[in-house]
Amino acid sequence: MNPQPSSPSPQPRDPLHGVTLESIVKQLVEWYGWARMADRIPIRCFQDNPSVNSSLKFLRKNPWAREKVEAMFVAGEMKRRRVSAKVSGERRHDGN
Repeated sequence: MNPQPSSPSPQPRDPLHGVTLESIVKQLVEWYGWARMADRIPIRCFQDNPSVNSSLKFLRKNPWAREKVEAMFVAGEMKRRRVSAKVSGERRHDGN
């Protein structure tokens, strides 16, 4: 009797896997801008003379803030994927 090789258990998809904090901050700035980011996550590095470097410094030292930024990124990414899938589905139905 040969036991069948066990298949690896499915890993949950980590939307942040391979994504650097710097690329997350840059993408959020592109999507929302500093003012909107500061409205959603009221931290000084987004409010006063914001820059990617100052934000990275702060976020690396403050896990609670980094978690909020990462959650904001994941929510934005998921929303964009849903919109993209919807648009793709509409194109297929239209014959385009």
